[in-house]
Amino acid sequence: MGLAWQQGPLATGSVGRFLVAEPLPQRLLYAEPLRRRMRVKFDGEWIADSEDVVLLHEPARYPVAYFPKADIAHQVLNPAGRTTEHQDLGPTSWYAVRHGDHESPRGAWEHTALPAHADILAGRVAFAWHAMDGFYEEEERVLGHASDAYHRIDIRQTARRLTVQVGERRVAETDRALVLFESGFAPRWYVPREDVAADALTPVDRQTFCPYKGLCSYFDVAGVSRAVWAYLEPYREVDRIAGYVSFEPDKVTVTIDGGRLHAEPGQNVVSHGPDRGLTVDEAAPARPRTV
Repeated sequence: MGLAWQQGPLATGSVGRFLVAEPLPQRLLYAEPLRRRMRVKFDGEWIADSEDVVLLHEPARYPVAYFPKADIAHQVLNPAGRTTEHQDLGPTSWYAVRHGDHESPRGAWEHTALPAHADILAGRVAFAWHAMDGFYEEEERVLGHASDAYHRIDIRQTARRLTVQVGERRVAETDRALVLFESGFAPRWYVPREDVAADALTPVDRQTFCPYKGLCSYFDVAGVSRAVWAYLEPYREVDRIAGYVSFEPDKVTVTIDGGRLHAEPGQNVVSHGPDRGLTVDEAAPARPRTV
């Protein structure tokens, strides 16, 4: 997603290319000031609070927030006696995060011998996302991973004719679909639920989570397993897709103005980075809505 994830410009599977004479390195890391106040909660208490966070974008990983040591509570970080080697940033020392009676044995890390070109991360510590109680920007919790400022979602109405066929059966037809354009992904086409055959969809016991859209539910369609997804209560930023469903073009036949839609390679969502371990229950509360 965004700058370095999926098919973004710094991702290993980038869909575009930089127009330069000489080839770029296979891996490009990008770090910049977050310019947002971020806080970390552990054992029910704030253990980090900073307006000087640096966000690291690394290919095939979600963004990671690095905090100045001066903005981390005293005695929270304890050397874990473990050192690993980062392929670009060198030796990485790990910390046990302790507060009260609680401890996360490998809850934080620091790059201790950075190359000169990466000194923006010097003296900074990153916390394992899943090991903390939560990360907050001001008073609002950030779910899944640090927000990528380069991740964007645009939703557009279209009058193009979209049809969905399962074998000989047409299960959906509409000329009022929505197209969702999301950084790093091919366009996703959403169909109003009322334009889908009423008996075609069967809910299945599966949910996933998107930090930008919310909880995603799945359906079988006309006997095809998990070929449909929907955000039943999307975040307010994307609430136009409430009441819409989207079909997997590699499982059913989706046509747009008569041309068949094909799934693009490299578009499967696989969890990477320190956000791993987020549960559906944790993700369930939607962001506060205003009336």
